[in-house]
Amino acid sequence: MTPVVWHTVFEVLAYSAGFQTYLWQRRRGVDGSVHDRDLMAVVAVGAIVGAALGAKMSYWLDDPLTAFAHFPDWRHLLEGKSIIGALLGGLLGVEVVKRFWGVRQSTGDNFVLPLTVGMCIGRIGCFLGGLGDHTYGIATTLPWGVDFGDGIARHPTQLYEIVFLLAQYAWIRARWHRFTLPGDRFRAFMIGYLAFRLLVEFIKPVFYIWPLGLTGLQWLCVAGLLYYARAVPRIVQTMVMGRKATWARR
Repeated sequence: MTPVVWHTVFEVLAYSAGFQTYLWQRRRGVDGSVHDRDLMAVVAVGAIVGAALGAKMSYWLDDPLTAFAHFPDWRHLLEGKSIIGALLGGLLGVEVVKRFWGVRQSTGDNFVLPLTVGMCIGRIGCFLGGLGDHTYGIATTLPWGVDFGDGIARHPTQLYEIVFLLAQYAWIRARWHRFTLPGDRFRAFMIGYLAFRLLVEFIKPVFYIWPLGLTGLQWLCVAGLLYYARAVPRIVQTMVMGRKATWARR
């Protein structure tokens, strides 16, 4: 199969596996699972719409010269996407819908394992997608550098991300019952992933530079980390120090 086909196959598998993992959690009554069908539907709609819009808009921000090269040809604007934008867009979509419907229950913890599973599978597709996927790293002399087809050994950043996601989930799972506030497991997932992507983007090709020498995706990571800034000390205490946070949520 061609790299494009491989990428498509694993992208479909990622969505399917993530959704099935979500349903599996509900059947087993995992802590934090949403059991109200109406609430689940509302959350799902907000997440899907927000993620779809965020994924596309983050591509426009990260590589505007390519995205708008043939403007106003709208088809060209739909070509790229980013998981960072999807995560932040999905988060925004859920929060907007919950506020509109008056939902106070935290729902984020439901998505930690499904997102981990789906993103790991999706990154396998990105790795097999080669140069056309634009998720590879810059050139490296390290022994595990990978030639994606241009004769240059590059950082396999897709594999770095898989290793990070699996390690992060194992760390969160080991401290699962130490999280005292609903939603803190998801906050830990997001804070960890955004920090990882902020750093790993420094060893990936740059398509467009924004202020302070950061890429569009890095600025999105910064925005996401600022959104969670108040929760960071509490999450760090739980994750790193291995004990329950003692202060109330603000």
